[in-house]
Amino acid sequence: MNDSRPTAPEQIVIIGGGNAGLSVAGRLHRARVGEITVIEPREQHVFAPLQSHIAGGAARASEAVRRQADVISSGVRWVRDEVFTVDADAQRVHLVSGEHLDYDQLVVCAGMRMAWEQVPGLPEAMSEPTGISNYDYDLAAKASPVLRDLRAGTVVFTQPPEPASCGAAAQKPMYLACDWWRSIGVRDDIRVVFVCPDPVPFGIPAIDRELQRKLDEYGIEVRYSRELRSVDAGAGTLVIGHGDAEETLSYDVLHAVPPQRAPEWIAGSGLAASDDRHGFVDVDPETFQHVRHPEVWSVGDAAAVATRRSGGAIRQQAKALVKNMKAVRDGGTPSAKYNGYSVVPFTVSRGTVVFAEFDREGRLQPTVPFWRSLYRERRLSWIADRRILPWVYWHLILRGLA
Repeated sequence: MNDSRPTAPEQIVIIGGGNAGLSVAGRLHRARVGEITVIEPREQHVFAPLQSHIAGGAARASEAVRRQADVISSGVRWVRDEVFTVDADAQRVHLVSGEHLDYDQLVVCAGMRMAWEQVPGLPEAMSEPTGISNYDYDLAAKASPVLRDLRAGTVVFTQPPEPASCGAAAQKPMYLACDWWRSIGVRDDIRVVFVCPDPVPFGIPAIDRELQRKLDEYGIEVRYSRELRSVDAGAGTLVIGHGDAEETLSYDVLHAVPPQRAPEWIAGSGLAASDDRHGFVDVDPETFQHVRHPEVWSVGDAAAVATRRSGGAIRQQAKALVKNMKAVRDGGTPSAKYNGYSVVPFTVSRGTVVFAEFDREGRLQPTVPFWRSLYRERRLSWIADRRILPWVYWHLILRGLA
């Protein structure tokens, strides 16, 4: 006698309601692969790339935020809670509230944690009127009038060491501010110091040449191969260093980006590699399937993707993950491969962008394959980054349509 009872739909749980989580949720929902639940504690969804424009005075803060409920695809369940731990053997997610969710497939899109506390004095410095950052929505909004109204003094911009979520984006407000100060005739009265953890501005020769040209054009002092070590907000000083060498700088304004790491519960749940001190989800960087737990997947900043992390990389990652999950559910093996594509649009003036697109080997990967010089400073790239991409993000990417 045949059992005609319908089988229960597959339970797919997605941890994180940011760019990666909602992109995957939208694609999975459109593919009708099961019942999809997104775990996300925040009520507001922020389009992080716009924070650089906000900090640099080239966008309003309101442009970067929407209600979380308004950007989740219809038909996707939203659980407003935080993850406490994951029991991968039992296929269960435990929440801070004490509740739990069982899953057939789990997608970790938890992003990265801004580890401000790792730099002594940095949290206190950010609470002062002179502490700003484009890596926090409130601090970016605070940065806009601070940089706009400055007429003299020393401004220090710091870039975090890798791994980071689009770490080089720390440079964007610096270029925007310099362009503004130059336009109102006060650039020569402001000392700008850029603290870069690497020996070059980015690490890809063609991009480095474009950025170095802008650094020279604006007269920015660069401290290469240096990292922020401590801040004394009361004294208005900070210490940068490399190895045993240290230097103390005085500042009037500090634009800082903190060290970053994966949320601690990932390693605590056994989802990270034992030798990964940053605690990223241990997935195959080409297929996004966990190396020990085949029901677990991960993309975005929380995943060990073996390339520079960026919001622009997530689109290709999400497409590959959904194809591979569907293949596994149908009894096959993951076949879609991600080549490590990532992108950083450097806003180098208030109307031009250096559009860096590359793979995990550092090779240029222009969106238009035969336009090899697409990376060069262009007005067209600024239009795409500032005007077109935000619309595409809100209306297409988060819905799994692009």
